[in-house]
Amino acid sequence: MNLLDPPAATDAVAEGDLRALLLGASDLARTALIDSEDAEAGEHLGFEMVGDTAGIHRFAAELNGYRGWQWAVVVAAVAGADVATVSETALLPGPDAILAPEWVPWKDRVRPGDLSPGDLLPPHQDDPRLEPGYVATGDPEIDDVALELGLGRPVVMSREGRLDTAERWGSGDFGPDADMAKAAPGHCITCGFFLSLAGSLRAAFGVCGNEMAADGRVVHVQYGCGAHSRVRPTVGAGSPVGEPFDDNAIDALRLPPPLPFESDFASTDAAEVIVAEAADVVADEVVAEAAVADAADEVVAEAEAEAEPVTVDVAVSVVEVEALEPVVAEATEPVVAEAAVVESVVEPAESESTP
Repeated sequence: MNLLDPPAATDAVAEGDLRALLLGASDLARTALIDSEDAEAGEHLGFEMVGDTAGIHRFAAELNGYRGWQWAVVVAAVAGADVATVSETALLPGPDAILAPEWVPWKDRVRPGDLSPGDLLPPHQDDPRLEPGYVATGDPEIDDVALELGLGRPVVMSREGRLDTAERWGSGDFGPDADMAKAAPGHCITCGFFLSLAGSLRAAFGVCGNEMAADGRVVHVQYGCGAHSRVRPTVGAGSPVGEPFDDNAIDALRLPPPLPFESDFASTDAAEVIVAEAADVVADEVVAEAAVADAADEVVAEAEAEAEPVTVDVAVSVVEVEALEPVVAEATEPVVAEAAVVESVVEPAESESTP
């Protein structure tokens, strides 16, 4: 065992010397890069060993459109060599390089809804959604029955394909968990517009035939909407019934004469004038009443002074007085009414003007 130790130490020293030799070949790598690629090598970015006898020197690539890319120069040497040699150069992307997106095969790029009129989209080879179907035998009776049962096609949908279809339909916009279905008064399975499918999927799906709802769409039996065939109009809804109003009807009303507004008595002087006028009206009324009384007294006095029977003269005098009273009353009535109106207006005006 002791005989093997010195060679092991020698190999370690040789490996260290080889790494130092390759690491020191950066100028050689730069020169080879300029000569072979006819490109300017930028800053030296580092060195890494590749295996036991080769290493890579990396330089920044100063090329338009290649930001973040690096030049890689591979240098190699054998154990005991005095110089390194250049094996190859390459332009490689660095950690910050701008790269094209990962390539996606054409068959994986096509998405639902991409198919346009005239496009051809064959199924995938060995598509798990399809399986061999019943092949026509040439016998018309057998083939006609096979077509009625949905057979007679080279391939039909497999069980895996039907399950995938049912899951996709059930989780779509017309499945049982849709917002429309949660707020619907009933489910499609009880709707008269629901058309059942044939085959194994008829237990869970059908087609809507209501043009005001999901017309022509495959719907789940637990889906529903507000256009259910069992929906009935709400009774009693709408505006309450009231008495009709005739806009052309006119009622004739006798309105009292308009009273002056308080703004007409904006000053104390105007109020004092109105009070004075009212007092004059009242005084005129008193004078009129005194005149009537004086006239009656004069008639009675003249009757007593005469020698003729008092009864006749008094009767005549009373008749004259009674005939005179309506005339006096008719003359004083407008004055009294005007005085009453003025008094009713003057009282609030005086109260407002008094401090």
